[in-house]
Amino acid sequence: MTVLLTGATGFLGSHLLKRLVDKGYNVVILKRSFSNTWRINSYLGKIKSYDIDITGIEKPFEEQKIDIVIHTATNYGRKKESVLDVVETNLIFSLKLLETASFFNTDTFFNTDTFFNTDTLLYKYLNHYSLSKKQFVEWLKFFSDKIKVVNLKIEHMYGPQDDDTKFVSWLISQLLQNVENIDLTAGEQKRDFIYIDDVVDAYMLLLDHVINFKNTFQEYDIGSGKPIKLKEFVINVYKEVMKIKKIDTKLKFGALPYREGEFMEIDENIEPLLSLGWLPKTSLEEGIKKTIEGFLNVEAN
Repeated sequence: MTVLLTGATGFLGSHLLKRLVDKGYNVVILKRSFSNTWRINSYLGKIKSYDIDITGIEKPFEEQKIDIVIHTATNYGRKKESVLDVVETNLIFSLKLLETASFFNTDTFFNTDTFFNTDTLLYKYLNHYSLSKKQFVEWLKFFSDKIKVVNLKIEHMYGPQDDDTKFVSWLISQLLQNVENIDLTAGEQKRDFIYIDDVVDAYMLLLDHVINFKNTFQEYDIGSGKPIKLKEFVINVYKEVMKIKKIDTKLKFGALPYREGEFMEIDENIEPLLSLGWLPKTSLEEGIKKTIEGFLNVEAN
């Protein structure tokens, strides 16, 4: 089976690529000619790669039969990209990929979505990232009579080799640097932190079940099922860092206000995944420990 993977040089994509190759899938990736491939350098000789800014989006589909697309590429807008840049990646490019896959009779399109509290409509419009992702989901539903669509809504994913603009990596970096203070909200909002290996397990399980999927839109929440207050999570990270080195950083809970429209509770349902046999295996303590160790290994290298 041939899988076309986008976002392969990113956090989730790189972990997925390694697992797919190790499991014997033929993997084709889309990247840019200037993409930083540090996460996947040891696997580049085992896959086929296309520089999408040079070859165009149709060529991979023309040169081999693509059975499944796994779309993980996204633009969070955290690096001060323009609204247009964010929309170009999350909506325009994604729609081109979806339409092309449908045209070339690709069997299934896996989309990587971020979990949003759908009961809090205001949150949908908090930034252009979330809006662009929501709009693409509507297009996924539109195309689902032409191609099997699986939309994966991931909770707060974390693990080794994540981008340092993400909350968990940023927090670990700040603590390891022993900064004087870290300003935080009161931390009473609950979030579900899910370790990267458990997320990849979910994708692999769904790949095994794809033959049973019908041409319709299906959606799965991926989370631990154990939401935790943000304050408690931060304290757990602090304690794990303290086991490695002594730090004097002060955690200033309440120094920052909540964002407008901040949702305080998690509304998730992981039962559909559990019913297929998936089960998150990594405890919060183990996941935090592995993430810190991975962070230190990257710094050492």
